[in-house]
Amino acid sequence: MSIPPDPCPPPYADGPDLRHHGDAEVRDDGAELVDLAVNVRADTPPSWLRERLAASLAGLAAYPDGRAARAAVAERHGLPVERVLLTAGAAEAFVLLARALKVRHPVVVHPQFTEPEAALRDAGHSVGRVLLRAADGFRLDPAAVPEDADLVVVGNPTNPTSVLHPADTVAALARPGRTLVVDEAFMDAVPGERESLAERTDVPGLVVLRSLTKTWGLAGLRVGYVLAAPETVAELGRAQPLWPVSTPALVAAEACVSPRALAEAAHAAHRTAADRERLVAGLAAFADAGVSVAGPAEGPFVLVRLPGAHEVRRRLRALGYAVRRGDTFPGLGEEWLRLAVRDRATVDGFLTALGAALRTAPAAAPAPRGARQGAPRHATTDPATPAAE
Repeated sequence: MSIPPDPCPPPYADGPDLRHHGDAEVRDDGAELVDLAVNVRADTPPSWLRERLAASLAGLAAYPDGRAARAAVAERHGLPVERVLLTAGAAEAFVLLARALKVRHPVVVHPQFTEPEAALRDAGHSVGRVLLRAADGFRLDPAAVPEDADLVVVGNPTNPTSVLHPADTVAALARPGRTLVVDEAFMDAVPGERESLAERTDVPGLVVLRSLTKTWGLAGLRVGYVLAAPETVAELGRAQPLWPVSTPALVAAEACVSPRALAEAAHAAHRTAADRERLVAGLAAFADAGVSVAGPAEGPFVLVRLPGAHEVRRRLRALGYAVRRGDTFPGLGEEWLRLAVRDRATVDGFLTALGAALRTAPAAAPAPRGARQGAPRHATTDPATPAAE
């Protein structure tokens, strides 16, 4: 289903709040919440990475030098260094694409991470939307994208649907004169990184974005990279400020693409898949209450549809659990919630709380304690209220 460009400028009063993200669900209001709203795997980077970051602080007097990190990323993907651009997280890459590329008809495939559309609109572009349908399993149909689209953005695996599109299907979106942006921020959470296009050089106009913040607990550090043709990398690089990536972030980038880190990430991907299966199986027990999972889910999160999701989310907060509302994603409504995959103990605790939330509006209960992946975080006023928009 294709929707024509939307000329409405920010603050996007005509539709979903594109700038609402999972961290808004867990900000400080004094309540301690188990965080199933943010798609970051770990509470803190592993000890070996923290040690590398701490050691980097001794070099803060010097300006950042990204050559070693850029070369390490290129080697990790078997690409020439000219095809790599380091960025302050994938979010910076979306801004660079929106500001640097000369495009007339950008299109974003939704539901997906909303920052690409927000960046395009902030840069003055009218953005078209292609809405994938729940009835079709949120599967990508290249024929639904208008032929005159000269920039297309799609996630794989897609946030929030957790759908992993076949690489050939994504590549079929490519056209001469079109930039095809594939957000692979969560691809390293997929065992074997199957369906990745990161190492493809035969797809015209391909731009692949990667984030290192999700798997390694580095959301506060901001580090990611772009893989694209050398001329595209050069054009985006000219739009960056001087020294855009800090020295600690460069150290993290180099460390997180090392053989040791890749082996650890691969192991974590299999563990996440097992934890996701447990979560999905537990959610199936609530089918009689109208709970269903979009799928098959392949990412480190699942998208859930249930009647009264807005109220269930409030009840879960009272029980100490934060989950991500779905209605801020174009193509979804208030009946959707996104749940980050956590460890077995946290999943089991959440399923118990969900059962209580589905039965009745319970009295406030003590916040859960003790599960590592679901370590308590602080939360703000209920993000569903107008004050939090």
